[in-house]
Amino acid sequence: MSQSAAHDSPACEATAPPADPAHPHTSGQSAEHAKPADGNAADEAAEAPTVDFAGTTPYEDYVQADVLTHLQRPLSDDPGEMVFLVTTQVMELWFTVIVHEWETAAGALRGDDIPVAIAALKRSVRELEALNASWRPLGQLTPAQFNSYRGALGEGSGFQSAMYRRMEFLLGDKSASMLVPHRGAPRVHAELERALAEPSLYDEVLALLARCGRAVPEAVLRRDPSLRYEPDEGVEAVWSEIYGDPDRDEELVRLGEALTDVAELVWRWRNDHLVATRRAMGAKTGTGGSAGVAWLEKRARRNVFPELWTARSHV
Repeated sequence: MSQSAAHDSPACEATAPPADPAHPHTSGQSAEHAKPADGNAADEAAEAPTVDFAGTTPYEDYVQADVLTHLQRPLSDDPGEMVFLVTTQVMELWFTVIVHEWETAAGALRGDDIPVAIAALKRSVRELEALNASWRPLGQLTPAQFNSYRGALGEGSGFQSAMYRRMEFLLGDKSASMLVPHRGAPRVHAELERALAEPSLYDEVLALLARCGRAVPEAVLRRDPSLRYEPDEGVEAVWSEIYGDPDRDEELVRLGEALTDVAELVWRWRNDHLVATRRAMGAKTGTGGSAGVAWLEKRARRNVFPELWTARSHV
């Protein structure tokens, strides 16, 4: 290429001089357009979060993370116990949230506010999915792995969880004998006693259906809410009617489906518990003195909101 051609070439005009490490301004950017070295630092400072607080951070004040992360007290030297302990504590937190959602739904149903009830039930479905996923860290424990810290549990068992018992009571699975393990904790015992006496979530659903003009049997509406709910053919007929004519009241169908989603995930929770226990300890007696796998198998066969399942055979 000739010298004159080189000077006429646009590409030549756009070519930047090579960078010279000893002269920063020769990096292709003119000195007048070079950003001051402290410009980036100033921008970063402006964009950075607040880090200087007089006391604890607002996050800590709200979440109480320091409390949560210091509640773990392993009783063995086995590193796997920490996983078991934290996972169990996470489950307890999910129980708490789900109880809150179902109590919100029950209160909304008492006020005939079906949309609020459905919204709470749908939230609880996502929370149940997260709860069920908690079995993953524990679901493949071998007997040897579980035995390495099982002794630290003593007579402790998830069967004794007060918050899980409140979940079961809200589902209509009630038993006064389930209050006995909590006699030594007056506040917890009083909460469970109140939950036992109150109508379950499903009781509130059936009362709402009656107010909507559905033929819920009077005996069901007047039953003792402190007793376990038992399936009723009249209630089955009501759900069959609702599902058989969805155009009559689409909102009740949506309510039924939200309840069915909850029931399915509760069934999956019980089965995941059963499988995890079977893998970890076989048919041995449970730590809380139950029959272990045999007891869990019996509970896994029990349907939640039973007529929502059987009614489908008649639609």
